Amino acid sequence: MNYKELFNRALLLISSPAKAWEEILLDKDRHKVFSGFVYPLLGLVAFSVFLGTLFTHGWGGPQSFQIAMTRCCAVTIALFGGFYTSAYILNGLSVWKFNLRDDLLQAQCLIGYSLVVTFSLKIITGLLPNFQIVSWFLQFYVVYIIWEGARVFIKIDESKRLLFTLLASFFLLSTPFIIEFLFNKLVFILN
Repeated sequence: MNYKELFNRALLLISSPAKAWEEILLDKDRHKVFSGFVYPLLGLVAFSVFLGTLFTHGWGGPQSFQIAMTRCCAVTIALFGGFYTSAYILNGLSVWKFNLRDDLLQAQCLIGYSLVVTFSLKIITGLLPNFQIVSWFLQFYVVYIIWEGARVFIKIDESKRLLFTLLASFFLLSTPFIIEFLFNKLVFILN
């Protein structure tokens, strides 16, 4: 795994999404989205949430470790589940609503790379929890990344681009939130 390439791609997606999508389109190995982008960033998110929770709740005893592990699992499961759920829903919508071909790997690439903002914000808020309110507003930058990805990577008709972007953004932002909410409720009930 090349972390320099990972950070360069993440920075390019945030700073210049159109150029980043053109580079992703030229990359022939579409499976790199998993091992080269999503999974390493999930690991960084988990690590930052774990450390941030330990810093805020202290290191005293097994209770703080349990809270840190629970939050770490909640965020990781939410992002992992949100990634796959959003990709499957988007692929189904692409075939049904937008008359695109059935290409789950293409939907996974679009969703995986578009999660760069969510991953970055989770890393920051994991270490700095006071940044949470600002991160809620910054998450909507995902809409612009998907907007550019729909044009360059998906090559969707211009007349359907807005609806595609809004639906993909909605599922990308809502599914991790719903999964994390349900996970936290389930943990609360089972404790």
